[in-house]
Amino acid sequence: MTSQSIETLLDATRLAGLETTEGGRILAKVSRPDEKGTAYRTALIEIDGDRLLPLTRGSSSIGAVAAAEDGTIFFTAKRVGEDGEESEDAQLWALPVRGEARELASRLGGFGGLAMAGRHLLVELEVHSQAADEAEHRELSTTRKDAKVTAALHAGFPTRYWDQDLGPTRPVLAIAALPDDLASAERTRVPATEGAAASASAAASAPSSASSASTDATDDEDRPTQVLHFRHLPMPAGRLLEWTVDRSGERALVAMQDSRDDLLGVPHLHLLDLVGGQPPRLLREATAEIEYGPGEFSPEGTRALIGRFQTWTETASMDTAVEVLDLVTGESRPLWPELDHWIDPLWLDETTLVATSDDQGRGSVWIGGVDDPAPRRLAGGPEQELAFSSASIAGGAIIASASGIAVAPHPVRIDPATGVVEALPNPADAVTLPGTLTEVTATAEDGTDLRAWLRLPEGEGPHPLVVFAHGGPWGSWNAWTYRWNPGPFVAAGYAVLLPDPAISTGYGQSMIERGQHQLGGAPYTDIMALTDVTVGRADIDAERTAFAGGSYGGYMANWVAGHTGDRFRCIVTHASLWDTDTMGHTTDNAGWERPMREQNTRYNPKSFVGEIVAPMLVIHGDKDYRVPIAQGHALWYDLHEFSATPRDAEGRTQHRYLYFPDEGHWIQGRGNAQVWYETFLGFLDEHVRGQAWERPATLG
Repeated sequence: MTSQSIETLLDATRLAGLETTEGGRILAKVSRPDEKGTAYRTALIEIDGDRLLPLTRGSSSIGAVAAAEDGTIFFTAKRVGEDGEESEDAQLWALPVRGEARELASRLGGFGGLAMAGRHLLVELEVHSQAADEAEHRELSTTRKDAKVTAALHAGFPTRYWDQDLGPTRPVLAIAALPDDLASAERTRVPATEGAAASASAAASAPSSASSASTDATDDEDRPTQVLHFRHLPMPAGRLLEWTVDRSGERALVAMQDSRDDLLGVPHLHLLDLVGGQPPRLLREATAEIEYGPGEFSPEGTRALIGRFQTWTETASMDTAVEVLDLVTGESRPLWPELDHWIDPLWLDETTLVATSDDQGRGSVWIGGVDDPAPRRLAGGPEQELAFSSASIAGGAIIASASGIAVAPHPVRIDPATGVVEALPNPADAVTLPGTLTEVTATAEDGTDLRAWLRLPEGEGPHPLVVFAHGGPWGSWNAWTYRWNPGPFVAAGYAVLLPDPAISTGYGQSMIERGQHQLGGAPYTDIMALTDVTVGRADIDAERTAFAGGSYGGYMANWVAGHTGDRFRCIVTHASLWDTDTMGHTTDNAGWERPMREQNTRYNPKSFVGEIVAPMLVIHGDKDYRVPIAQGHALWYDLHEFSATPRDAEGRTQHRYLYFPDEGHWIQGRGNAQVWYETFLGFLDEHVRGQAWERPATLG
C-alpha cells in the first residue's frame, strides 16, 4: 500500500504553471513522467471554457512561455534525442492559433525566460562574458567548447546558485522585433559553427493539427536557421536576478546582483529603456539593511510595484513590503501599510490591486485601492483549507493556482467583485490519498497562540507519529508539496504533524521576530509545545514518535537530536545545516554569515553532537549549493565519532546516510524521489515500529 501511494504521488500529472493573456486566454503547463517513467516532461494545455486542449505533443519538455494577444504562443523546448535524453539547450518556438509550431531560433546556451514586450519578444539569454552580441557569443562559446575548457574566473560573489555553477556566461536581456506576418517570415541561415554546436539534432517540426504542435526532432538538413534575431540590451553592472516588462514593451525593471565595498551579492534596482537607446537608470541602490526587487508595471505604465526587503541582520529581522513607484518623479510610497502580511500583488486596473499571501496556515486573496491603507480579504482566509499562488489577471478575472495540505494544485478563477472561487477544468491529477486532516493548537512559552496541521491515518489508532519541521525558515505548512507530502506516510499508518512555529509566515511580523535571532530558541520550543499537545491525544501513540525536516527544517532536526535525548525513536535530516559557522562561509547565500555571527555561539547544532542518542538518517545532495554537501559530510563524520547513539548488536552505527551525487537542495529525479520516500519510511519502520526493512535493489 505504501509503495502504491508513493507511485500514485510521483506519477501524477502536476500543474507546473499558469500563463494568461489580458483577453482571457488561460494556458497551463503540466508535468508528468516520460514514457520510461524515469524523468518528467512538461507540456502545454489550454483551458478553454470547460475544455482542455493539448497544445504541444511529443517528448520535448516545455520551458518558458509567453502568450501574445493575437493568439500566438511563444515557448522554449528542449529536444529529446533517440537515447531519451534532453538536449542541453532549449530552442525558441512559436505556435499560431492555426497551424503547426515553428522554430524561431536556436543558440548555444539556449533561451531562458520570455515576455511579450509590445510587438517585441524579450528573452533572457546566457551570454559569454566577453561577448557584446550574438555573433561574438557564438564565436567565443564555440572556441571554448572546442578547447574543452570548463573553468570560470570570478570577480564577485556568489559563484554558485542553488544547484547551478555560475559563469563563464552572464545573463542578459535581449529583444527581437516580431514580423507582421510571423508565419511567412523568412529564415536566415545560422553560421555552420553554431549549427554544429547548438543544433546538431535540430529539425523542422512535424505537421500537426490546429492548436497542437510537436517539437520532436527529425532529419531536416535545412536547419538550423533563424527567424528572430536578438539584440542585447545594455545591462547595468552585476548579475541579472529578476526582471519585469511594461505592457507597451518600452521599459523593464531589473534587479542586478553586485558586490561592492563590504556588501556581498546585493541587488540594485534599475530601469531599462528597451527601444529608445537610453542608458540604464539606477532607481534604488541596496544597502546593508534594505534591498529592492522589480514588480508589475501598472496598465498605463506610469507606475510600478517594487519590493522593499528589510534584510536579516544581527539586530533586524527579515521583513517585506511593497511600494508603488512613480516612474516620472522616482518617488515611492508603501502599498497597504496597515496590512500585516507578506504579499505578492498585481494590478487589476490602474487604481486597484489584488494580492495573495500566506494566512494562518492557509492563504488569502486581497483586493484594495492603490491609495487604501489596507485591502479587504476577497477570498481564502482561516475558515477554509486552500492557499493561492501564481495569480494573474485574464479577462477581468483573477486566475490562480490553488492547493492545500491535502489538495493538489489546480487552477481557479476568482471573481474580483464577489470573491467567488470557481474551480476550472483541471489538467492535472487530483491525487486522492488516504487519511483525514485536522488542526492542533497550543500556547507558546511567551503566550503566543500556535497552530499546526495534523494528518491522520484511517482508524482509531493510536498511531505512531512523525513531526515535520518546515524549511525556510520563512515559510508555512499551508500548501501542497510533492517533496514532503504527508500522503505516503499516512498511507503507511503514520500520523504527520505539520507545525508552524516562530519565523513562520502568515501570522504577522511579530511571529517572524519571535525566532529570527534564536533559530534554536522559540522555533524549537514552539514545535515541542505543539508536539506535546499532539501526543496527548488518544489517537496518537506517545511512545512511538519520530522527527524530520529539510533545509532549515533539517537544522531543526539536528537541533532536536541534540536536545531531546531518546524522546524520538529516530530523526531524519535532509539538506541540513549542521555547523552554522562553516555554513556561512561556504553557502551561495551572502545573507547568512553576518546575522549568524552571534547566534553561532548559542544555536549551533554541532556543539551538541555529544548529546545525540536517537538514530539519524542523514540525506544530502552533492549539487546542493545553498546548504553545501560539506554540511552533510561533517554531520556524518561527527555522528560516528562523537554522538552518544548506541551501536547495534554487531557494534556498528545505527545512523544512515542517503547520498545523491546528482541532486541539489531538492530531490527532483523521478527514481531518486521514490528512493527518498522508501528509505525515509524504511528508517521509520525500523526504529519506530521495530520492523525489518528490505532496502530496494535500486539502492545497490
